Amino acid sequence: MPGKLGRTTEQRLAILRNQASQLLWYGKIETTEARAKELRPYVEKLITKAINTYDDVVEVEIETKDKKGKTIKAKGYKDGAKKLAARRAVMAKLYDLQEIKGFSEKKSDYKKRSVKQHPLISKLFDEIAPKYAQRKEELGQGGGYTRIYLLGQRRGDGAETAIIELV
Repeated sequence: MPGKLGRTTEQRLAILRNQASQLLWYGKIETTEARAKELRPYVEKLITKAINTYDDVVEVEIETKDKKGKTIKAKGYKDGAKKLAARRAVMAKLYDLQEIKGFSEKKSDYKKRSVKQHPLISKLFDEIAPKYAQRKEELGQGGGYTRIYLLGQRRGDGAETAIIELV
């Protein structure tokens, strides 16, 4: 039975969504030991869902018209049905984090760099899932995508702190 973390259901789910989003975005976060232990299965299920469907891609022929009215045919790729369903399920469990504009970065440079609509979901399916799928093939095991390091007691309230990171 999962722990309650001393919160209501809505608060607990919000904490898990927030910490899972931060963990997948940055790869490592510091939190309390209890939250880290609750976060581990939550994140690993999301990663497993991404691994199982990341390569479900359908090739599509796209027709567009140029300025002269001439029809141009091009090949493109879209998500398959299983990948699309998995993306939507993962989006329901995570917050949509956006790229952060640098302090001295121009607005036009920022817009060029952040063209993806859902960067966290894209990162999960395009970077994290293939990496762990390759690891799964090499080691012959699924799961074990996160690691928890215990740090000791936090100053002030004495809570056990831990770092949870992606392996």
